[in-house]
Amino acid sequence: MFDPREKIAVFIDGANLYATSRALGFDIDYRRLLSHFSESAYLVRAAYYTALADDQEYSSIRPLIDWLDYNGYRVVTKPLKEFTDSQGRRKVKGNMDVEITVDAMEIADHIDHLVLFSGDGDFRYLVEAIQRKGRKVTIASTVKTQPPMISDDLRRQADHFIELAHVAERVQREAAQRAAQQSTEPDRMPSRPDEERQKETEVEDEP
Repeated sequence: MFDPREKIAVFIDGANLYATSRALGFDIDYRRLLSHFSESAYLVRAAYYTALADDQEYSSIRPLIDWLDYNGYRVVTKPLKEFTDSQGRRKVKGNMDVEITVDAMEIADHIDHLVLFSGDGDFRYLVEAIQRKGRKVTIASTVKTQPPMISDDLRRQADHFIELAHVAERVQREAAQRAAQQSTEPDRMPSRPDEERQKETEVEDEP
């Protein structure tokens, strides 16, 4: 799938990848994920995108964001936005599609291959646009859940598809690593921010 001479970029839709790995029953080890792609090709950039709640003194996802920022990832964030729908229900919006699309189009002229961790069908046209530039696009998600976490249109458009269930052994956190979270090492991987990340999976777009 990857030529060692290729220049690649890895873009991660944080909320989408979290929901996907959770549905498959494992946690992502972002250090191992970065190493996997660094060993597969010439990694130009790894970027992680997520929306954050800014109305709390402490957000449980911030340790993960800080760890990624110090360990080889470019982190792109924006505040979650609250709104009330037509039925008076409070909703939260935190879509990162625009940021991912703009950055992907900007970097496309400097790489050979884009790897996108997302199953969001809204990215189908982005994939097509990058392909028109002569670049390859790989989508990483899963069809092993019910329903599948990836849009069928997006999967069909991609040049390659990575089934996360098949590469779990290479990118998941192992039991020993989870236990090591209790250590006091300053560069350790932060624990999974369940509460905040659950909020991300419930984000909805404005009507």
